[in-house]
Amino acid sequence: MNIIYFLIGCSVLLALIFLGAFFWAQRSGQNDDLYTPAMRILLDDEQPPEEKND
Repeated sequence: MNIIYFLIGCSVLLALIFLGAFFWAQRSGQNDDLYTPAMRILLDDEQPPEEKND
């Protein structure tokens, strides 16, 4: 029966860690721009200028 109390405590601790990471990500702006990453695949990459070897 003691192991159940230990596992409940571990799961609550883990949930609090994930909740803290979620709020940290929201506060630091991780999900501010949801449109650009989805559209980036459709845009062409700029080609670097070719060097001429004379």
